Amino acid sequence: MNLQQLQYILAIEEHRHFARAADACCVTQPTLSAMVMKLEAELEIQIFDRSKQPLLVTTDGEKVIAQARKILAEASLLSNLKQNLVTMPQGELKVGIITTLAPYLLHRILPAFFKAYPKVRLNIQELTTENILKGLERNQLDCGILATPLSNTEEYYTERLFQERLLVFTRHSNLVGNKAYLLPQELDPKKLWLLEEGHCLRSQVLQLCELRKQTDPNAQLIYESGSIESLMNLVDANEGITIVPELATLGKQKELASKFFPFISPEPAREISIISYRKAWKEHLRTLFASVIKEQILPLLLPTEQSVLPAN
Repeated sequence: MNLQQLQYILAIEEHRHFARAADACCVTQPTLSAMVMKLEAELEIQIFDRSKQPLLVTTDGEKVIAQARKILAEASLLSNLKQNLVTMPQGELKVGIITTLAPYLLHRILPAFFKAYPKVRLNIQELTTENILKGLERNQLDCGILATPLSNTEEYYTERLFQERLLVFTRHSNLVGNKAYLLPQELDPKKLWLLEEGHCLRSQVLQLCELRKQTDPNAQLIYESGSIESLMNLVDANEGITIVPELATLGKQKELASKFFPFISPEPAREISIISYRKAWKEHLRTLFASVIKEQILPLLLPTEQSVLPAN
């Protein structure tokens, strides 16, 4: 048994196809198949049911794969130990970040991070919360940056980075009653435009407007979009309102900036955290990355009394 065999069975479990798994591992299919069969013979366990298409993992095979993930994770941690001990941090950190945060965060932190840690390589992917959690569990990501708190994530290590207020955006001040500070229940759900399904910010906005939604369940008009910028552009060109996080409001032109309206204190907010499946997993690099985020972002946010909304 060797680590390469364990990598092969994880690739097969992910792709559910021997040829695609072989391509992902940069080996020929006969080589991969032979190595997996050798492992099955050594363990006296059939890991995959090859009679099905796509192939299935057997009940015993699921236990083998779960243990293989743990072994490979520990092996990777050991290989990175030297990098964590050297004076100049180095290595690779694979990061998943939610799509409603990446456009407003990355350009504010990456220059400072690369200047401070030039030997660290960041591999960043924009993903939904669900796919970040899957990537962490499968060791495809080292850490994730997303909205918290989340339910059923007790096994994850979580470090809070910052909280950002949620604000209303509209070009029609009459839709918010020409008030300086708003109550969530004052918003007209019929005018509310939301992100599409799968975004945690959509869930938070629905929680924020839940009271009105329950009293008028058939009156809500939802215009779904995949990005905050698309929503703001559409709202700015038409009649309606949307709710956006604070970082998305920074750096806007003066004309656009006047169309953001705050909620009354305590203001609804979303909490942004960095999480990993294991606390010790690339802890040194993750801690450095988290520190730079805090240093660059916290001074930009308005300190107010806030009420954090659950992320799901």
